[in-house]
Amino acid sequence: MTESRKNKSDDATQLGAPAWTPTAEAKAKATRFRWIAAALWFVAIALEGVAIFWLLRQREFVGEDGTLVRDPETGLLETQNATAVFPQWAFTMLLISLVVIAALAITGSVLWKKANRLDPAQRSETVRFFVQNQLGAIIAIVAFLPLIILIFTNKDMDGKQKGIAGALGVVLAIAAAAVGVDLNPASVEKYTADQSTVIQLLGSDEVVWVDGGKVYHVCEDVSDIQTGSDKRTGTTAEAIEAGKSRLTLKFASELRACNLNVPTNAEEIEAALKEIQNGSTSTTLPAPVWSDPSKAPIVVESAPAA
Repeated sequence: MTESRKNKSDDATQLGAPAWTPTAEAKAKATRFRWIAAALWFVAIALEGVAIFWLLRQREFVGEDGTLVRDPETGLLETQNATAVFPQWAFTMLLISLVVIAALAITGSVLWKKANRLDPAQRSETVRFFVQNQLGAIIAIVAFLPLIILIFTNKDMDGKQKGIAGALGVVLAIAAAAVGVDLNPASVEKYTADQSTVIQLLGSDEVVWVDGGKVYHVCEDVSDIQTGSDKRTGTTAEAIEAGKSRLTLKFASELRACNLNVPTNAEEIEAALKEIQNGSTSTTLPAPVWSDPSKAPIVVESAPAA
């Protein structure tokens, strides 16, 4: 790995730390996940429409064998004592529909969030970033709120039916929305901060991970990846494609374990990177400070002021 870093050092020096981009495979996988999620959400909303425009309009009349009477205002005949009720079969189908809508919405949200981890939006694009990362919660509200309102206002349901169906709808809506919300979404900026840190610490965008881990590492001779699993080496984008969420914050101890240079301000870099990984948009990632600048893995000049 050391030789590879040296070979890439000159190119990186000329170009600086590039903006992070997903691999072609990760982008393709994210696109598949999004199409599947969209199809599931479409079916969920279509089923909501069936429930609203067909199921909730079902009614049966009891007492239809009563006496015929004439309405003196309209002149029309009516059946005295006839009462409209919501049929039991429709009530059962309504409960099943609520559960199926929730299952479709939640499954779609899980796939959508996986897609966002593989191919995130830029936090700088505020509206798109919000909609893309919270779309699962938005769909859950769209798929449940109108139906829940119409359940509670249905004139043919009795109190028990409204209570059961309404309560089930509210619980499932909350569950679906909770799954759809992403409180700490991935972003291009987060991944770029990790990538920039790796390049500045190592001289190239090359990291190590194992299949069972959640993060990627700066070198392979560390205890966290001595698990018996095969070690994988690749770029930060390839690590994200493999399901790793971020760079480890233990990079200083890992550099020491692998006999690599450790910046004197490692703690400052770690603190800033942690803030960025947690969603901060105002934190500046410090440049590494080396005790012997001649042994720096890479030299990246600051861009000229705009």
